[in-house]
Amino acid sequence: MADSQKQIVQWFPGHMAKTRRLITESLSSVDAVTELLDARIPESSRNPELGEIIGQKPRIVLLNKCDLADEQATAQWIAHFKKQGSAALAVDCRSGKGLNQYRNTVRTVLADLVKRNEERGMAGKALRIMVVGIPNTGKSSFINRMAGKNRAKVADKPGVTRSNQWFAIGNGIELLDTPGVLWPKFDDPMVGDRLSFIGSVKDEVTDIETMAVRLIEVLVDGYEDKLTARYKLKNIDDIHSVMPWEILEEIGRERGMLIRGGEVNTERASVMLLDEYRGGKLGKISFEKPPRK
Repeated sequence: MADSQKQIVQWFPGHMAKTRRLITESLSSVDAVTELLDARIPESSRNPELGEIIGQKPRIVLLNKCDLADEQATAQWIAHFKKQGSAALAVDCRSGKGLNQYRNTVRTVLADLVKRNEERGMAGKALRIMVVGIPNTGKSSFINRMAGKNRAKVADKPGVTRSNQWFAIGNGIELLDTPGVLWPKFDDPMVGDRLSFIGSVKDEVTDIETMAVRLIEVLVDGYEDKLTARYKLKNIDDIHSVMPWEILEEIGRERGMLIRGGEVNTERASVMLLDEYRGGKLGKISFEKPPRK
């Protein structure tokens, strides 16, 4: 377990390089970029290469799945991005929460362009926005909500969108969907861990039990009350005094996940723990806060 815990998650399928090329080639045809981040891990779910790729294009940041994140942390992130010069909204793309502000935000961000178009006699010219984000941050759900039709493919599994698609969303705005793109290497192992926790890296390319143990380590460090409340760990007096692997076994035991001989099926317990975390059953949890300056 010690060696496996040191492994850094890596995932860079061939279509990722194609996606970066598609984004670069399409930039000249858009007026701004909307970037979807996961509100639970805004820093880790942000492609660090994106800033260099999009250059000076105006950017609107959507902190998606805000219903699963710590509200106080999300508010801090919104203030952080605004200080950096990017408009930012807390949204939940599946329910539509916060998205009623999106069209007005686009027109506010591009107010100077709208004015120039009017002065040139092109008052009706559409504002074209590229939508970007790493896999499983909710781009397709966002576009479906805004377009009012299920025209973009949606799935819980990352890597569904494969080519650029345009969608009109009303109010003179068009969205360009792009496939989700990660970056070639996670230099910080915790970035890979956090992306695995939320499902942006496919479970098939990670060790599910290692991921569950790492998730427990992080939860014990800041959300131990939610962990103990959810799984009723009555046999553990001090959660900080036991190994994460022992906590995983106790979780499986409490849920009756036993196999022959009374041993705990830790693989089954791991799948359950990650599924319940991703589904918000442990409560509102954020693993990152903006840097202090």
